[in-house]
Amino acid sequence: MRTQMQGISARGTLARYFSLRFFLAMMAMFVVCCVLIFFVDFIEMLRRAGNYTDEVPGIVLAWITILRLPSFSELTLPFAVLIGTIIVFLMLSRSSELVVLRAAGVSVWQFMLPAIVVAFLLGLAFMMLYNPIAAMARGEAERVYALAFGREDSLLKTKTAGAWLREDGVDGPSVVHALQAVNQGLELNGVTVFQYDRDHGLTERIEARKAVLKDGRWELQDAWVSAVGQEPTLFKSYLVSTHLTPTQVRDSLGTVFSISFWDLPNFIQIAEKAGLPATQYRVQYHLLLSRPFLLVTMVLIAATCSLRGFRFGNVQINALIGLAAGFSFFVFSEISRNFAMAGLTSAAAAAWVPVIIAASLALTVLLYKEDG
Repeated sequence: MRTQMQGISARGTLARYFSLRFFLAMMAMFVVCCVLIFFVDFIEMLRRAGNYTDEVPGIVLAWITILRLPSFSELTLPFAVLIGTIIVFLMLSRSSELVVLRAAGVSVWQFMLPAIVVAFLLGLAFMMLYNPIAAMARGEAERVYALAFGREDSLLKTKTAGAWLREDGVDGPSVVHALQAVNQGLELNGVTVFQYDRDHGLTERIEARKAVLKDGRWELQDAWVSAVGQEPTLFKSYLVSTHLTPTQVRDSLGTVFSISFWDLPNFIQIAEKAGLPATQYRVQYHLLLSRPFLLVTMVLIAATCSLRGFRFGNVQINALIGLAAGFSFFVFSEISRNFAMAGLTSAAAAAWVPVIIAASLALTVLLYKEDG
């Protein structure tokens, strides 16, 4: 019994030792990626500022870069896990620690388990905690960027004349056309509204000088209302129901990266009710859900090329093969994501199929090398 307890204690100590090494290596590579991203993005900010006649202070550009950094750095986390895992496995192999463990009867799956657990927990932490912070910072960065460079983008803006919005309000479906969207889409000028009943029959047409978005309604000013079978009537103020709120419009004005993991399901629902495309929100949501499993897959890919001992040679070549495999997986994931954005496949398939395929291939290689 005492020997058994000592064995359990030794395995626990070994697991903590490996877990700490993997965690520190992954975080070190993540910090390196963050530093590189900061300098590259700051140079890009300087280039953009040079295209404007109004001088933007360097401190403002640096602040925008810092606010954008968390959302950009999220994209490098899989590579940080991949490279960090490869480095730790190679260091353990070079110091002959892996050889000693194998000789002691520890299987490859046992000393890979700490790396898998660390990667999975990192994925959960980044999905549930880091992503909301990154989204908040990205939204603030877009606000500061708009103030600094004098740009305002809106979901309601189009490259052609005017903007269209279809939504399903409390009063029934409606189609809104505006000649101009200002104040980040919260105000519309030159508004035409086609209001329908629940049976999709046209009930009234509204021509208004201006529309202002309030909670649950558009407030139309100087509105001419032409109802079916009635003469047009002028109203100083006229209300049209909507599922949109000012907060949701402001939040959705930025990129999908400015919406946190916890808010994405609500934005998907809001976008569908408002008649806006929700594909990008669905894709982002499933990508975040699959992130813990994506990081585990990166650990498996790293293990396939870095568990070979130094005495067998070709260590550098195997490491390069692992990096190439990780990069190929990233390209495959991007292609799958673009397919989903184009509507050629579902959002769930775009996020999960590459992870399942890569994990299956990596496990097959490991089983062949270690147990085959």
